[in-house]
Amino acid sequence: MRLDKWLWAARFFKTRSLAQQAVAAGRVQLNGERTKPAHEVKAGDMVVVRVAEWRWEVRVKALSERRGPAEEARKLYDETEASSAERERRRDLRRWGTEPAAALKGRPTKRDRRLLESMRHDDAEPPTREGN
Repeated sequence: MRLDKWLWAARFFKTRSLAQQAVAAGRVQLNGERTKPAHEVKAGDMVVVRVAEWRWEVRVKALSERRGPAEEARKLYDETEASSAERERRRDLRRWGTEPAAALKGRPTKRDRRLLESMRHDDAEPPTREGN
């Protein structure tokens, strides 16, 4: 099965074209190496997926030609303990971190707005696993 199809079926990306773009850009590794979207993936392969600041390290358990519900997609892979712990740590830091606009008083200046806008794009929310 093609890597981009598997990533789409496992709900890491909303569309196959987004999965293809991520693989082509090097944000997805298969068994520790950069690869192409059409590369064949099989059970037992290790896949590393980076989306914004979020990273998943998963071992492929099963293949599926169709994109099913989130519960079904979760059965296609096993996430490593280290990956799960790191994502949880990042989620907590993000949840309990300081609000970027807390130091601002009154209406933001043009420079402040640009800074806020850049932070907003850098710290994108993690994709949800349930309802991609």
